[in-house]
Amino acid sequence: MKSIGIYTLAFTGGVFLAMQAGFNTQLGTLVKHPVIAVVSTSIASTIFGGLFILFFNKEGVHLSTIQQVPWYLWFIGGLFSMIGISLYFYTIPKLGISKMIALGLCGQLLFSLVAGKFGWLNLPVNPISTKQIIGTFAMITGIILINSK
Repeated sequence: MKSIGIYTLAFTGGVFLAMQAGFNTQLGTLVKHPVIAVVSTSIASTIFGGLFILFFNKEGVHLSTIQQVPWYLWFIGGLFSMIGISLYFYTIPKLGISKMIALGLCGQLLFSLVAGKFGWLNLPVNPISTKQIIGTFAMITGIILINSK
């Protein structure tokens, strides 16, 4: 039963990200610059994240823990987030949200398989299985069908 809850949360997270992409695509289109929409998203995320920590993180973050984190980890995720989200906001008006989300998920899937296989980014090594290859081909087939007329 526990895995159903985790699967539901993961699914819901995907829905929220698609909704966020739709709203911020509108913002990026109206201001005529997708990076401005990313900055807006980042500021809002900082505010809401800060409120979440304020109300729900009872332990706090210790200075010794913060000092143990390599400096680049505080920034590199933000760089990749800005680039990735900007690309979403730029391409959604040109492709449509379903095509962009499908292509974006395919990119995430392919990268995650390779990164997991080689243990990149300090991820646990996870060999690519036959099921994963079949699933990847099924997803690529689905993307082709979504993008065809």
